[in-house]
Amino acid sequence: MEIDAVRSSYRRWAPVYDATFGAITGVGRRRAVAHINRRTGSVLEVGVGTGLSLPTYRSHLKVTGVDYSAEMLKKARERVMDQGLDHVVALREMDARALDFPDGSFDTVVAMYLVSVVPEPERVVSEMARVCRPGGEVIVLNHFARDEGTVARIERALAPFADKIGWHSDFPMDRVMGCGALEVVEKRTAPPFGLFTLLRFSRRAHADA
Repeated sequence: MEIDAVRSSYRRWAPVYDATFGAITGVGRRRAVAHINRRTGSVLEVGVGTGLSLPTYRSHLKVTGVDYSAEMLKKARERVMDQGLDHVVALREMDARALDFPDGSFDTVVAMYLVSVVPEPERVVSEMARVCRPGGEVIVLNHFARDEGTVARIERALAPFADKIGWHSDFPMDRVMGCGALEVVEKRTAPPFGLFTLLRFSRRAHADA
């Protein structure tokens, strides 16, 4: 998807996101955050959207969120203000392909339901690895294309409409697996119905992104 299509798509989605796709992905989102809550230090959520996950992070973490959509971020800021989420230290409008943070800034970097909606997903994952400290974790939760079956056929049929629906239905997993700075330490399905996959990576101490 082109970056202008992303911005336009999520301008349309912002008013209804929480009640639609946000509701469908809620269980998977909470499971990813539950793992992060067992960790310590600083967290960067790339593609924070309307901030649905922000209330579920525990208060011992320092959470920063970034998103390319100003409309989504407006809702996230309202959520932080309304709920008094003191553990959220910053929400910034930013292109995930060029994160405006120094190398090794965060202990955990997470992207939930993001990599199939952005242009240059390989570059996004590389940036996530860059801003993660060596020994830290990068977590990707997303839908990835099936190889066969009815779902695979539906994914392929929807693929030409990516700019309209806001995500790539036939997005292959190998597009996020090639970053040399990251080592896969866990891969598991996520609800609903196992349609999503959680990938957990360790940031190598010495590797080029």
